[in-house]
Amino acid sequence: MRRILNYLKPKTAQMALGLIIKAAGTVMDLFIPWILAYIIDTVVPQKSIELILFWGFIMLICAVCALLGNVIANRMASKIAKEATLQIRHDLFSRITHLSCRQTDDFTLPSLISRLSTDTYNIHQMVGMSQRMGVRAPILLIGGIIVTMTLEPVLTLVMLCTLPLLGAVVWIVAHKGVKLYSALQRQMDGMVRIVRENVAGIRVIKALSKNDFEKERFKNVNSGVVKAETSAKSNMAISNPAMNFFLNLGLTAVILVGAFRVNAGVSQAGKIIAFMTYFTIILNALLSVNRIFMVISEGSASAQRISDVLDSGAEFEIMPPNHIDTDDFITFENVSFSYVESQGSAQLKNISFSVKKGQTVGIIGPTGCGKTTLIQLLLRFYDADSGTIRICGDDIRSIPLDTLRGKFGIVFQNDFILADTIEENISFGRDIRSEAIEESIRNAQAYEFIESLDSGLQHCLTARGTNISGGQKQRVLISRALADNPEVLILDDSSSALDYKTDAQLRKAVSRNYSDTTTIIVAQRVSSIKHADIILVLEDGEVVGVGTHEMLLKDCEEYRLITDSQMGEDVSGGGDSIG
Repeated sequence: MRRILNYLKPKTAQMALGLIIKAAGTVMDLFIPWILAYIIDTVVPQKSIELILFWGFIMLICAVCALLGNVIANRMASKIAKEATLQIRHDLFSRITHLSCRQTDDFTLPSLISRLSTDTYNIHQMVGMSQRMGVRAPILLIGGIIVTMTLEPVLTLVMLCTLPLLGAVVWIVAHKGVKLYSALQRQMDGMVRIVRENVAGIRVIKALSKNDFEKERFKNVNSGVVKAETSAKSNMAISNPAMNFFLNLGLTAVILVGAFRVNAGVSQAGKIIAFMTYFTIILNALLSVNRIFMVISEGSASAQRISDVLDSGAEFEIMPPNHIDTDDFITFENVSFSYVESQGSAQLKNISFSVKKGQTVGIIGPTGCGKTTLIQLLLRFYDADSGTIRICGDDIRSIPLDTLRGKFGIVFQNDFILADTIEENISFGRDIRSEAIEESIRNAQAYEFIESLDSGLQHCLTARGTNISGGQKQRVLISRALADNPEVLILDDSSSALDYKTDAQLRKAVSRNYSDTTTIIVAQRVSSIKHADIILVLEDGEVVGVGTHEMLLKDCEEYRLITDSQMGEDVSGGGDSIG
């Protein structure tokens, strides 16, 4: 909660002004019953129409001032809550984009989405309501008690006997509510995960006729959310009936005592009427306090979840310069890595190889052998558990992340398309000249199909590129990777949807126009990497072969087995593929 309060510090002056206006309007509300009692007990017996009209006008002024004060203060509170939540949401999104892959794995994507949406909404509600009701309710409560003490001390004491019971109800319910709302948010994370998976995989679900199965999965997680929400709301629902019960007991006692006092001539009817009005005001104030505690309970749980992300330290520290003189461009030195160290099974073990600038590197091996993991270490999405990765002799841990990743153009195995124009998908928010974009689409063999579209580069794509074919999507993604003329081009199984002719033209264009670019190709097919300068053969996270295609056929049994199993494909493809 302290982290969230820091966002309100710059708005202290605005909040103070709003609270003063709110307090002034609330005090005006407190004057009205007192004036009413004065009119009934003092002015009416004088039978003066002028005095009655005068004090009635005073009541009207108080009512108008109360209305204006509350409206202005509420608008200011809403503005402050909106601006604070806007900044919180912005900083939270910024922090999420800078989380390491390991941190993202720990939080999970559905949870991060929930924190960015539901939790920030809860913070908005808490900040706004705390300002709107956080001043008004206490003033009405305390002010009402003070005024009733001046009117009828005896009746006030009777009423005050119920307050300790009411306070206990509010504290117990609010204390338990924080834990229940935290549990509810965790259940919401699970539901977001299921929805996200279904939206992303809707075509597979339909193709496999698994609609009923997914409905059952959603039903189970939805039931969990309902159960958690019911527990939280049921806990909070206890407060209002309990408070009403104790307040009604107090009200009954006040009426009885008040009737005896009027009958005994020690009190007046106007005071009793005013006292009943104040009792109602105090009742509503207590209910408002209860409501504030409910919102704060929910907001506190959300604030903690948001703070957990905001306070998560940068996992990747930039180390002091660590340079060695070398002719190699990329070097892996005994690199080992495991996604979960406690499990003891490493995804990569003692990987060592070096690449010179402008060379093409092919990486091949069975599924799960660590090909993509190796790329993620090079990009420093994860840090190696041991060993060193260097670029131009510099340890990548000593290179600022923006500088490091700015060297790469990459097409991931499961890359994504924005719901935007083709041009925006290629430039991707980078300051890239239109000439460079046109050159990249020509080299990626995307020019012909883009020109055939009515809007050309301004053609709008749907999210995930569902309104173009798989081959067209891959060419747009390759255009994106080439557009900024990267030092290192990484193609992670990125031309699997291309025909062999287009694939061959793509390889030739990259080789001819990006000769200084170091290319890393991750592939399943031998034909995709057989012309590479260096081929790495991975198996179970280890390098079992390094060399050219011809060298590996002679010296690497694993590579020879892969080649033999794909010989039919190699013969038909002619070997003109890049990834």
